[in-house]
Amino acid sequence: MGIFDFVKSVGKKLGIGSEEEPPSAEALKKELDSHKLGTEGLKVEVKGNTAVIKGEVADQTVFEKAIIAVGNTLGISKVETDAVKVAATGAPKDPVFYTVKKGDNLWKIAERHYGKGKGTKHTVIFEANKPMLTHPDKIYPGQVLRIPPLE
Repeated sequence: MGIFDFVKSVGKKLGIGSEEEPPSAEALKKELDSHKLGTEGLKVEVKGNTAVIKGEVADQTVFEKAIIAVGNTLGISKVETDAVKVAATGAPKDPVFYTVKKGDNLWKIAERHYGKGKGTKHTVIFEANKPMLTHPDKIYPGQVLRIPPLE
């Protein structure tokens, strides 16, 4: 599938290591599974600042949420997903992600992606990023969010 970029110096801190040091594969897997996304069949490896995800997930949504759950971790700058299969379709589709900038909020992001006057669709973005997002106002610069298509 590919390699997805993240901001290494922002995100959730796992463990007690320094901020320069990436988390262990075990810590990343534990964090991923804590969200109860259906990622039990995935394996996580860490190569430098890159998290490598391997295995199979049930659908595209789980695939995309796994990427952002792992990538939005302090010390991770890339997530590689070449060895991930989506059970429902085989090969995953290219997801749409957005990196939050200073001054952004979900309303502005919705209008940027869905069009002027569609800020009310910010709830779609919030729901698509649960459980990693716990409140619509708690986003931060450098965080990567899923932008699902509108139905």
